[in-house]
Amino acid sequence: MQYRGIAKLDKRTKNLVKRLKPGEIAIIDHNDLDRITAESLIETKVPVVINASPFISGRYPNIGPEMLVSKGVRLVDNVGPEIFDQVKEGDNVIVRGGRIFKNGKLVAEGQVLTKAKTKSKIEGAKKSLNLELEKFVNNTLQYVQREKDILLEGIEIPDTSTDFSDRQAMVVVRGYDYKADLKILKSYVREFKPVLIGVDGGADALLQEGLKPDVIIGDMDSVSNEALLSGAELVVHAYPNGKAPGLKRLEELSLSPVIFKAPGTSEDIALLLAYEKGSELIVAVGTHIHLIEFLDKGRNGMASTFLVRLKVGSKLVDAKGVSKLYRSTVKLSHLLLLLLAAMTTFSVIVLTSPTIRYLFRLLVLNIRSIFRF
Repeated sequence: MQYRGIAKLDKRTKNLVKRLKPGEIAIIDHNDLDRITAESLIETKVPVVINASPFISGRYPNIGPEMLVSKGVRLVDNVGPEIFDQVKEGDNVIVRGGRIFKNGKLVAEGQVLTKAKTKSKIEGAKKSLNLELEKFVNNTLQYVQREKDILLEGIEIPDTSTDFSDRQAMVVVRGYDYKADLKILKSYVREFKPVLIGVDGGADALLQEGLKPDVIIGDMDSVSNEALLSGAELVVHAYPNGKAPGLKRLEELSLSPVIFKAPGTSEDIALLLAYEKGSELIVAVGTHIHLIEFLDKGRNGMASTFLVRLKVGSKLVDAKGVSKLYRSTVKLSHLLLLLLAAMTTFSVIVLTSPTIRYLFRLLVLNIRSIFRF
């Protein structure tokens, strides 16, 4: 099978998906493609994804490639980094099997990942999971010793204009099932009006559901300008030494953020901020909690997450998977009851109103005269 299209390429896949259009060919350099990235690629409706690195290295069973293949996306695996020298943004390319051509010349070649091959690689990767778990635990313990004093005692919580006192807070992260879980929680948001905290791209998830974030926290590399300019209070995550890579982008937009110096991840300090500022309850949506999620995220340990959750655990409610636990469905019996109630109401109105009874009789007479019965 042959595919022809305009090439779009980027070594940071989360930046590429913002530019991709249906029918274009994506060229990435993404070792062990994760589930969240796969979902983003599926939404772009690209027919082909070419990877300079292995989609599945065998280190752990990442399911991103399997999701793409199941949606009919052609995957060309491990073509090598040279493709970024051979193909430029906007070039027309042809993909035949695992071979990539530009101007009739072969520029790269890899392996086509079929459903069977993808499944086989994932099954093989499962055998490595125990080894990865051991390494993960060892790294976590090392970092716990190094970071426990900073995270639990020596961290300075910045002043914010957002009032958390005696309010609930909802922290939204772009993690597994975050979109579905957020949809289910919209009724909770309407009723309790919690402080809405978007962690980087989590702010865009809130906007897509018609919810305005109160606070956006993170390194600001995967959040849209629309979200940054929405009026939310901005909190830039900086390293303990004060270096904040996301600060430059905000300054270019003439925005003045609060700086939060801390180790760990942005989702960890979002939970910590809500806790230290007095939130009575913290609802977490899309946060990372198990081994595969952490490995998908490219993390070799979870020291900061472990420590923060130990601290805020008394107030933390993890909403992960709530969409699978509860699905709102409309049954036929519900519709019939609604119809019956409407008919009963209409009948009561007709019986009690002389004017409506007269109009109803007139309507019946007109219908009988038209159809002559």
